[in-house]
Amino acid sequence: MRAFPKTMANSSIVRRTRRVAADSVMELSPLQDGGEDTEGDDDNNLEDRKSPRNRSCSLKRILASIVKEILVVLPLPVFLLLLWALVQFSVRQLLVWRSPGEFNAEIARKHLDSITAFGPRPVGSPENEILTVNYLLSQIEFIRQESNQTAHTITVDVQRPTGYRNSGYFINYYDNITNIVVKLEPRGGEGAQHAVLANCHFDSAPNSPGASDDAVSCSIMLEILRSLSNQSAPLTHAILFLFNGAEESGLQASHGFITQHPWAKLVRAFINLEASGVGGKEIVFQIGPNSPWLVKAYALAAVHPFASVVGQDIFQSGAIPSITDFRVFTEFGNISGIDMAFFENGYLYHTKFDTPDRILTESIQRAGDNILAVIKHLATSNELSASVQYQHDSMVYFDLLGVYLVAYPARTGTIINCIVAVVTFIYLINRMFLPNGGRYWKSFLYIPFVTVGGLIIAAGIIAGIINLTGRAMFWYNYFYAAVFLYGSASVTVLQLIVFLEKNWCCGPHHKVSHFVLAELYFDVSLMLWSLALVYLTVKGWCSAYVPLMMVVFPLSTKLFCCHSFTQCGSTVKYLLGLSLPYMHITFLIWLVLESFCAILGRSVGDESLDIVMAFLITGSTLILATYLVPIFYLSKCTKEILFLCVSVFVAMGVLVLCGTFFPFSSDPASPRPKRIFLEHTTRTIHDLTGQVVTKNSGVWITSMDYTGMDHVTPHIPEINDSIRVDCRSTAQDCSFSCLQFAITKQWYLPAPEVHPKHALNFTLLDRHETPWGTTNLTFEVLGPSQLFLHLKTKNGTQLKNWSFTSGDGHSGERNVSIYRGLSSSAWHFWLEMKVNETNSEDGIISIAVASQYVHGDDQNTDMLKDLMQRFPDWSFPSHSVSTRHFFVF
Repeated sequence: MRAFPKTMANSSIVRRTRRVAADSVMELSPLQDGGEDTEGDDDNNLEDRKSPRNRSCSLKRILASIVKEILVVLPLPVFLLLLWALVQFSVRQLLVWRSPGEFNAEIARKHLDSITAFGPRPVGSPENEILTVNYLLSQIEFIRQESNQTAHTITVDVQRPTGYRNSGYFINYYDNITNIVVKLEPRGGEGAQHAVLANCHFDSAPNSPGASDDAVSCSIMLEILRSLSNQSAPLTHAILFLFNGAEESGLQASHGFITQHPWAKLVRAFINLEASGVGGKEIVFQIGPNSPWLVKAYALAAVHPFASVVGQDIFQSGAIPSITDFRVFTEFGNISGIDMAFFENGYLYHTKFDTPDRILTESIQRAGDNILAVIKHLATSNELSASVQYQHDSMVYFDLLGVYLVAYPARTGTIINCIVAVVTFIYLINRMFLPNGGRYWKSFLYIPFVTVGGLIIAAGIIAGIINLTGRAMFWYNYFYAAVFLYGSASVTVLQLIVFLEKNWCCGPHHKVSHFVLAELYFDVSLMLWSLALVYLTVKGWCSAYVPLMMVVFPLSTKLFCCHSFTQCGSTVKYLLGLSLPYMHITFLIWLVLESFCAILGRSVGDESLDIVMAFLITGSTLILATYLVPIFYLSKCTKEILFLCVSVFVAMGVLVLCGTFFPFSSDPASPRPKRIFLEHTTRTIHDLTGQVVTKNSGVWITSMDYTGMDHVTPHIPEINDSIRVDCRSTAQDCSFSCLQFAITKQWYLPAPEVHPKHALNFTLLDRHETPWGTTNLTFEVLGPSQLFLHLKTKNGTQLKNWSFTSGDGHSGERNVSIYRGLSSSAWHFWLEMKVNETNSEDGIISIAVASQYVHGDDQNTDMLKDLMQRFPDWSFPSHSVSTRHFFVF
């Protein structure tokens, strides 16, 4: 292939751009009399119109006009429907079922059914610490006995780590939790010196069987262990399988492994298996940090690739309120890895509906095929042993409808982005120097502000009305109703702008062709995507490949295939040129909306979630409309299209405001539960002498969504706004979930005192002054597996040191969450404080101690049982029992 000099290539681009632009101006200049948009019929006299020949010609012109209009408008809805159908087919098509190969999903499903049969498995429960652990150990032993012991060795270790993570506002302390670690390595020699780690967690959220989160991942790992251990070819490196028993409590078990286990030093890369939904495809949403070799390994090995760097950028930006064990391994182990998760149907995440029957066997087979292939590839690769040498740059990666994974270095992407941006700006600047360039650029600049401003105002007003009328969150159960409501409103605004511009610019006083307006809007869209490309490139986001696609394909189509919209069949050729980028961006829009609709439905806070959803759908509509609006300018049915959009919007608005779309559902096939947290607690306040000053009991009720108790009050009248408490002003009076989830409002229903069998016992064992002038307090705590401490120094006292971390003179508030495995022994901690002796008569520190019971008989009370039965079937009330004691020392 010949390589032309760079200057020749650039000049060729400039000449082509100028030629296309000039052709556009010649074709799209204001029409003269007799042109396409002139009213030539007004010059014909009545007699000519009545002649048979002219009537026949008029009929032909009418039919030709209708056919032309169909050719202009009809391809657009067909194009959009085909795109959506293709994306949905790709998402729903897990794989074509075949007989099991190396990975057998039927065996993995048996493991899944067995683990979830134990019920909810919170940290510290017998179901988690005994039943599940014993099952896993028995299956691992069975696999070891059936393995090919001439090629591999299997070593099992049960770890019970104790430690803490300092996450800023909370000190996350853990004691005697459970890790099961399995090492599969080639037989012979002194043992493998490098290993790839596969991680899952077998604990679950309280009150949830945790099939997707994360029992299915542990089941898949067991089957992968069986498959690899039976292969005759020895591995190059070791594989560590970490079944961790404390993830839901704050990523504790993974922290205990990576910071304390001797095998952790062997790990050079890891694969973390998680879930934020129930079933579907597993998506790779994080790879790294700065590990192009891992991206290449996944691209080469994955049988059914499904990955996007867009998900990585969104997740790492903090837009999704969640973290995984990926962060622990990268932060405390300084190793790179792959983070993948099931994300579909997030409405059931952490609820009683997360059951194994909702996970298709095809979904398990697909995930197993991918994970097995990637682990096997890593365990036999040369890069694993020298992984640090390959950590040098980020990678851009994305799949094309799950068929092929595109991956290239971010540095290469930056160069491509810059070249494309320069070429695009050359094209746009050339348009400036054409005839009537001044008026062209005046319109060029105001169109984006009018369009974006109109869409934002419309979305905000509609969402505000929905909130004021009490119809918030209707989209949670009827997502497509929100798409039609906000989508039709957005298209109405866009079509109204088209209508006004065509009437103003194409009127008798201006004589501007609608082809000119179509070209103008195309250039505006091109400019906006180019600016997005430049911005994301400067920010260093690998997601810049999205605007890159939305610039390269439309501009190439315009330059090489469809010089102007006046050409016959230009609409079809134009849409064909947009098909690849639009197919991918439609998939990304679906991915974002599928994830965020479920996340917003379980988000707490005072912010209006309907406004967020309105902006998401409006923004998605604008993204899709950028290069499609020019087709509206070509259509002569502007009024009809506008009327249709207004009709759809009005119809949907009436249905929403009339309450047709209830936000929650108990449909067994597709439940959309309202999440409610009930905490039956007894609060006891002690004075300096330890005597009880105040004691009261009640049920704290927390709505885990924006609608509060509005829909619950008709079913349980006593739960209403008269018992609502603002946790921002009375934080110590609210439940400890206020501190955990930053909740601002709760409802408090008086109830009888709780009497758990394993009652909390908090004792001051020792208080003494140290030779260096500090006061040392030592405490003993005996209680359940979950405890919370809230410490607040008083009267100028400074916390110099304590059992958890270095105090370094801290004064103010500290919070400690404590999770313990199977242990009935008392637990001790100490505080060392510098006391201001002149002002310490009323104490130097206040300590609030909360015990939370989330499993066993202590989790239930008669009051909770009766109350939970009264909640509607479309709700999911999760419950616990707690006691809270306030001490002053």
